[in-house]
Amino acid sequence: MAAEALARLAEERIDHRFKGLPPDATGRTVGELAAERRNLFDGGFATPVLALSAERLDHNLRLMETYAERHGLAFAPHGKTSMAPQLFQRQIEHGAWGITLAVPHQVWVAREFGIERVFLANELVDSAALRRIAAELAADPSFRFVCYVDSVRGVELMDAALAGAARPVDVVVELAAGDGARTGVRTEAECLAVADAVAAARGLRLVGVAGYEGEVPQATPERVGAYLRRLVALAVDFDKAGRFADTDEIVVSAGGSAWFDAVAEVFAEIPELSLPVLKLLRSGAYVSHDDGHYRKLTPFNRVPEEGALEPAFRLWAQVVSRPTGEQAFLNAGKRDAAYDLDLPFAQVIRRDGTERPATGVSVTGLSDQHAWLRTTPEADLEVGDWVGLGLSHPCTSFDKWPLIPLAEADGTVVDYIRTFF
Repeated sequence: MAAEALARLAEERIDHRFKGLPPDATGRTVGELAAERRNLFDGGFATPVLALSAERLDHNLRLMETYAERHGLAFAPHGKTSMAPQLFQRQIEHGAWGITLAVPHQVWVAREFGIERVFLANELVDSAALRRIAAELAADPSFRFVCYVDSVRGVELMDAALAGAARPVDVVVELAAGDGARTGVRTEAECLAVADAVAAARGLRLVGVAGYEGEVPQATPERVGAYLRRLVALAVDFDKAGRFADTDEIVVSAGGSAWFDAVAEVFAEIPELSLPVLKLLRSGAYVSHDDGHYRKLTPFNRVPEEGALEPAFRLWAQVVSRPTGEQAFLNAGKRDAAYDLDLPFAQVIRRDGTERPATGVSVTGLSDQHAWLRTTPEADLEVGDWVGLGLSHPCTSFDKWPLIPLAEADGTVVDYIRTFF
């Protein structure tokens, strides 16, 4: 099923939906265009165009696979980062237990492409979505679905929507990362109340605990570690109370992309429980990494002996205006580049097939379709030059590009990554 669904992506026709692709490719299938192995720089691609590095993508996939193995972690990378079934499949091939998602639509995409294990890192109380989840579980015995719960009311709504379901929905109690954090139960006493509600619900089964350490207020290694130890202690207390009697393994899950070293350290301390423990890490931004937010925060900065992720995105835009010696404008803006955390970073300039560092060039702002550049006297920049931009925060980069060229270091485009947002 997964192979057939992925193969159908190659049969999709190139048309107006896909920006940046060669205009003369219209009407070809994605597979036909990929087989031509055009070059990103002289193969007719139109700026702006986002490219994903084939070599760096492969490096990041392998690095996180070995990291999870080394630390005894199951891995369910957060798919909302890319919403790219081809990358989901690559992650599964590199040892992922399943895929983490955030909302029902993302689950439907994953199921369409054959993903058999989904961890929904969110509360789910929508009755229509729950009924479809129940139908998916009934129709496919191999489908595993786990989601958060964090309130008695939420449990009651879920149970009502699941009345008569053939299989219960597996849930984990979400422990909030502290006062002022996002979702999750604030106190251990409230966690007990939510767990009691799950025990009384016919349509739900309690299988573990989970949380997101990235929401720890004023995060430091000490604060993050203390929160994760609270999460582990909650699992231990639930197990001692016999709350996991109806499952065959206990799920303990955490792990964004900024503190997975702390997750590995604390999860290594989980004591022996009455059942096997699925230590589930959910970091997802690693797949493309970035040149800003996560590059500064990656745990590999704290433990360099573990390796290093590599930024795999580059947005290519063209200088369309050079009104003064201190100013220039590119034809890429908010519709093309992530800007929710940091502006793009000018990295390289390409002219007549030659690439050089973007010395003296910086991005100072974005309009809808323009990047504002400030240039210093040493900047050598002309109208028509291509400028390669590094991006911050991959979670808001993939969503702007429904079809992304996968390019080798010399610019040869070997495939196209389809996204579904």
